[in-house]
Amino acid sequence: MRKFPYFSAWLLLALVGGCEHAQPPEPESGPKVAGETISFATNAPQLASITVQTAETRSTAVSHLTGRLYWSDDATVRIFTPVAGRVSALRADLGQAVSAGTPLAEIDSPDFGQARADARTAEGNVRAAEKAFARAKELFEHGATAQKDVETAEAAAVAAASERDRALARLALYGGTESNANNLYVLRSPVGGVVVEKNINPGQEVRSDQMLANAPQLFAPLFVVSDPAKLWLQLDVSESDLSAIQPGQSLRIYSRAFPEKVFQGVIDNISAELDPATRAVKVRGTVKNSDKLLKAEMYVLADVVLNAAQSAQPIVEIPAKAVFMRENHTYLFIEESPGNYRRQAVKTDGEQDGKIPVLEGVRAGQKVVTDGCLLLEALLESGGKS
Repeated sequence: MRKFPYFSAWLLLALVGGCEHAQPPEPESGPKVAGETISFATNAPQLASITVQTAETRSTAVSHLTGRLYWSDDATVRIFTPVAGRVSALRADLGQAVSAGTPLAEIDSPDFGQARADARTAEGNVRAAEKAFARAKELFEHGATAQKDVETAEAAAVAAASERDRALARLALYGGTESNANNLYVLRSPVGGVVVEKNINPGQEVRSDQMLANAPQLFAPLFVVSDPAKLWLQLDVSESDLSAIQPGQSLRIYSRAFPEKVFQGVIDNISAELDPATRAVKVRGTVKNSDKLLKAEMYVLADVVLNAAQSAQPIVEIPAKAVFMRENHTYLFIEESPGNYRRQAVKTDGEQDGKIPVLEGVRAGQKVVTDGCLLLEALLESGGKS
């Protein structure tokens, strides 16, 4: 019985403490809807399902166009032989750096020998005609010949000089002189660069007219000299993307061979016609290849970089999952402040690589909802009742 007062006191304290902490829970405050805006309390559980992202100015006009690299015609020469004959020696190999005038091959050519002989004969004929003309003038001065004989000798001397000039010009075109003592023709590079293609072997018969055969698979150039530091790029651009392409725009080029590296280029020319087979427009660009990593005939991907100076109104780009359709109209939600979201009608363009350009309705720097927009739409339509 002595312990009873202590037990009663302990029980009374427990009952009093329980009454103080067992207060009824506060009702959760749901989202509030006002027009196109929906607001949440700071601790609302729905906020955990909502993610926002800042809208940014679009940096590319067209993404991932397929392109093919090839030698730049501005820095490439395809070399054929101007004479017929047999290849006696090769003086350059594939991948060799050459300068203008560097010997590439030696050809034993009767054509070259004939040109040399014609030049020497023409030079001899000129000397003989000049002597005849001088003799005719001297005889005329002494009354031993007629005036017409002098005129005939003068005409013969002029004709001989003209034939000599023609023969020497033909020989110079071949790169020879009349003092050459054999039929050996030296095929030289007309420009500096790198030998990027070689289709010639010792002992091979070559002809001066093989370039006219119009059969490149059979009559390829003997040598191709180019500068691999600059390549041309051909892009196939669809009709829908053509409005975003302009000469002078920068290119970002990606190759599967070097996935970590981005190459730079620029658009040079846009074709004036549409390919009827592919329904695409051929666009030519120049690619910087100073490291010589890219190779001709490689297939690459290219992004056309939007030139802000040429764009009257910069285009905003957002993730494609931020937009949704409602009654044939496109909408998204903009975060006006933490926990406050407004539904906004927008005008968009076609999706590219998970991004979609917004033409109207969103400014760069605004935060748009990327995850949870359908939840917000459902709450907005139900008046905030989940």
